[in-house]
Amino acid sequence: MSVTILIISHGNTGSALVETATKAFHELPLTTTAVNVESNTDPDVLLPKLQRLINNISQTDGVLILTDLMGSTPSNIAKALQKNANIRIISGLNLPMLMKIMNYPDLSLNELAAKAINGGREGVIECAN
Repeated sequence: MSVTILIISHGNTGSALVETATKAFHELPLTTTAVNVESNTDPDVLLPKLQRLINNISQTDGVLILTDLMGSTPSNIAKALQKNANIRIISGLNLPMLMKIMNYPDLSLNELAAKAINGGREGVIECAN
């Protein structure tokens, strides 16, 4: 078994990152689902759907939820899903983060969460002249 990735983000941010990563890997080594939260999305309607999704994938080694912005609606929805001890949430989603975790599909949930944080941080650099 392996960790499942759930991306909850504004607009099509998550879907676009998953599409880009899929093109790079040809097939993602971790099961990944992107959920787009639009400005008109009702969190009270979306939350039960995501809870069912989490229940369906709970047979995996855990769920790593990636969100784009801490304190935002996607992040708050993720926190509401964290009742299960087998869920970790990382905010600040970026492409380097996603690419990094896809390179380590055999890691545990906690190890993969650490890779996500490191990959996200290491991917933010200033390009000098």
